[in-house]
Amino acid sequence: MVKALGLFSGGLDSMLAVKLLQEQGVEVTGITFVTPFFSAKNAKAAAEALKIPLTVKNITNEHLEMLLKPKHGYGSGMNPCIDCHSLMLKIAGKVMEEKSFNFIFTGEVLGERPMSQNKQSLHIVAKESGYAGYVLRPLSAKFLPETKPEKEGKVKREKLLDLSGRQRKRQLEMAKDYNIKDFPTPASGCRLTDPGFAGRLKDLIKREGKPDVEDIELLKSGRHIALDEKHKIIVGRNKEDNTVLAAAKNGKFVLFAPRGIPGPYCMLPKELGGELLDNAAKICASYCSGREGEKIVFREKGAKVGKEISAVYSKLNRPKEFVGT
Repeated sequence: MVKALGLFSGGLDSMLAVKLLQEQGVEVTGITFVTPFFSAKNAKAAAEALKIPLTVKNITNEHLEMLLKPKHGYGSGMNPCIDCHSLMLKIAGKVMEEKSFNFIFTGEVLGERPMSQNKQSLHIVAKESGYAGYVLRPLSAKFLPETKPEKEGKVKREKLLDLSGRQRKRQLEMAKDYNIKDFPTPASGCRLTDPGFAGRLKDLIKREGKPDVEDIELLKSGRHIALDEKHKIIVGRNKEDNTVLAAAKNGKFVLFAPRGIPGPYCMLPKELGGELLDNAAKICASYCSGREGEKIVFREKGAKVGKEISAVYSKLNRPKEFVGT
């Protein structure tokens, strides 16, 4: 029995790659990766729908090391797609060897993404993973060099495809043929491609160097407002943000909530004092449901004897500049 390990995002392309190989009698297992920037949610749902085994690996440490200095740079945001894909294939290759799979495959389509899926990039990704000859891309195989599983007869090249470009008409037709009804949109599920999040992450790296996972998680919620080059505060935008901030485990910040008036939870750096603390209180107060000139009091949450800060409400104190915008 020929066994293949597939980089499995749970998107339509990766699902179609599975189906193509299963038609040739290949036993397929998926592998997906987790970091603070992308999850395994779609992959788990798709693997269950296709009834294939799925390995989930958390690669946060390796990914963060790569993210700080990607050999091939970033895309439009903080997305080091070429280096990221190389890392994933490298890890998958080790699993391939350990578990005696015959080859690795992906759902990549030539030209579908200009930066990471042109011919040169696909070649670089496979080569730098260390497993170039074992990386099969079934959807575009006829446009790419023959791989070892094809040469060895483990996969029939004539039954692989020649998809290319961003047009997805053929993929959608194949989805109907395979009765694949539920799949995520082709937009990337990686937060690193989001301009706002990327801006926040750049700011965090500038301030902290290598960021902690807890700091990265905080980037996903609230308004991030710089007080100076060293300090920023985080102000909730809604009830959902307030819930996230209240549950956050981060020893660098103190959480404050307004007393007796609707408003945001605010996370302030522990060491904040003096004029910076006064400015932070004014900003936090400006987002409450107050009246012009009204005194707004915030109390530290989670402490038996909570510290209090206060400021006079004024919309004029709302900053025009945010971190990540």
